[in-house]
Amino acid sequence: MNRNDLNSTSGTNWEALESRSEENIDYSDIPPLTDEFFARSTLRIPADKADNLVQLDPDVKQWFQSQDSQYKGLINRVLRQYIENNKTQHSA
Repeated sequence: MNRNDLNSTSGTNWEALESRSEENIDYSDIPPLTDEFFARSTLRIPADKADNLVQLDPDVKQWFQSQDSQYKGLINRVLRQYIENNKTQHSA
C-alpha cells in the first residue's frame, strides 16, 4: 500500500503532517506516564506468539548470537539434536 492509498482512505493530509517538526506537536492533552501506570500495566502477547516464548539467560543468547546470525534456527537445531540423542532414555 502506498501513501496515496492511505490518503484516499484515511483522509490524513500527509504533506501537512510531514511538514511539522517534533517541537510543534502539542502533547498537552496526553497525561504523563507515571510509575503507577507502569506498575499496573500488563504485557499482552498474542496467543500464537506466547506459545513460542522461551526465556534464555543473556549470556546463553549472546553465545548463540556470536555463533550464527540466524541464531534462533541454531538454538532449534541444538535442541532437536538433544531430543534425538535422548529419545531412548525417556521412551523406556
